[in-house]
Amino acid sequence: MLQYITNTDCDRSVVEQVKCVLEGGCRWIQVRMKDASDEEITKVVEEIMPLCLEKESFLLLDDRVELAKKVNVGGVHLGKEDMAPSRARVILGPAAVIGVTANTIDDIEAVRSLDIDYIGIGPFRETSTKKNLAPVLNIDGIRHLCEEMHKREIDIPTVAIGGIRLEDVKTILDTGCNGIAVSGAIAFAEDMVEATRRFIDLMPTGE
Repeated sequence: MLQYITNTDCDRSVVEQVKCVLEGGCRWIQVRMKDASDEEITKVVEEIMPLCLEKESFLLLDDRVELAKKVNVGGVHLGKEDMAPSRARVILGPAAVIGVTANTIDDIEAVRSLDIDYIGIGPFRETSTKKNLAPVLNIDGIRHLCEEMHKREIDIPTVAIGGIRLEDVKTILDTGCNGIAVSGAIAFAEDMVEATRRFIDLMPTGE
């Protein structure tokens, strides 16, 4: 599964980015606008929600739990410094998808008993998308976390994140990761639609 994370450093607007990746076949979009107001994010969601519904694509927000409930998106992705996943679950209800960020096996152990839907593990490599970056894992770190989760019988889907390029996809999926999240490699591509299609083509299920 490919998740596209919107990129506010891109010359294209968030709405235009979403239009492109939807056309390219992506069906899982995270709206990440860290420095934007709730009003700005609401306006973007109002524009892209019909597009996502038309394509039967899943939409979630980065961090903004209360806003996610207000605008009725499918869920949220929470960083380690964001709202506790357990509280987010109470606010959003049982149907919402909640993803969390993890960088170590201790991070994963801390959330294994919570009602979450996936773990974003990374960063895979250095990325300019996120400030205050956690230690880079590289392929060995991703593989180690996936192996440790298997040994400890932690059966939560994993999504690798952080500076992932097209040539990394097969190696990452071979570690046992269930999917990847991409921002810059698509956002800064000359042709976002084609870049999305190339990532989708490498997904085991074609998505």
